[in-house]
Amino acid sequence: MRLIVFTDLDGTLLDHGDYSYSAAMPALQALRAQDIPLILASSKTAAEIAPLHAELSLGDWPIIVENGAQRVTPGANIHDRSAYERLRRVLFELPTELRASYRGFGDMTDPEVAEITGLPPEGARLARLRNFTEPGVWSGDEAGLTAFLAALDAKGVAARRGGRFLTLSFGGTKAQQMAGIMADLGRDTAIALGDAPNDTEMLETADYGVIIRNDHGQGIPALPGETTGTIIRSEAPGPAGWNACVLTLLDRLGYSKRADRHG
Repeated sequence: MRLIVFTDLDGTLLDHGDYSYSAAMPALQALRAQDIPLILASSKTAAEIAPLHAELSLGDWPIIVENGAQRVTPGANIHDRSAYERLRRVLFELPTELRASYRGFGDMTDPEVAEITGLPPEGARLARLRNFTEPGVWSGDEAGLTAFLAALDAKGVAARRGGRFLTLSFGGTKAQQMAGIMADLGRDTAIALGDAPNDTEMLETADYGVIIRNDHGQGIPALPGETTGTIIRSEAPGPAGWNACVLTLLDRLGYSKRADRHG
């Protein structure tokens, strides 16, 4: 068994309120000690994740960005915005009455994104440096949303609901990126952790999924794997729950007892 861990960030590894991960340090240190890859998988942009990736000393391990729209290697070109610009063109080519109730990050200023996300000003600026996807908010009714999504689908644009936003892209999911990364790194067993509906596919794709308690959003409904034990739920929210569940699974899989300390 060669283990790998995939994790969502906001509300999962990072605290919902202050974006800290201090409560997860014991589990982070255990993964590092046993050379188990930790793959950050988030709706965040490459520009947003890069500082955290470096702070966690994750080396050359890839990053799944913008809700699985792409995976990137640290240090790769993060300034190619051609896919994002094409996405915005498709959006603006829709009839005004269809798109009037949708406001994406590209329609907002840095202060507006800071207010709606709770990010500090610099974090909001980085969040607007999109390469592949457009998060936004829908203020219209369900009938209008259905028509909006149908029009986008006809143009090859997919939409996914996360904890706060409706995110548009040309496709790609966290689960799809997981498979490629596991093949590239020669890993055969995956743990995945997340707290919102857009993490469900990732959790169900992994050998072991962890639903982190979500006290601030929609959360994840009961999943089939919970009855078989392949999916568990944390008692604590955020990084505290992340820490407890990662340590529990490492112990269950025998990693904490290995003399060679490698995965």
